[in-house]
Amino acid sequence: MPLRFIGIDPDTKTGDSPTVWVDQDKQELVVQGWKPGPQLEAECAAFEAPGHAVGIPDDEAVIRIPARMVHMIREACDVLERTDAR
Repeated sequence: MPLRFIGIDPDTKTGDSPTVWVDQDKQELVVQGWKPGPQLEAECAAFEAPGHAVGIPDDEAVIRIPARMVHMIREACDVLERTDAR
């Protein structure tokens, strides 16, 4: 099944497009956002918590999305919960 488009940043400009999708087959949110910049990425990489390795694995990324997109994240979560209930 293809990705289900949920929404794009309402303040998007040409080429500036944080976006939210749902992969219903894999039960995952898929998010496109801005690169965090070296200072924030370093802060995230240094984060320590139980069960959380220090650093950012090569197959993971830190991204930023604007708070105005929170409702899209909620909608994507609702889609996944409905899909999971089937």
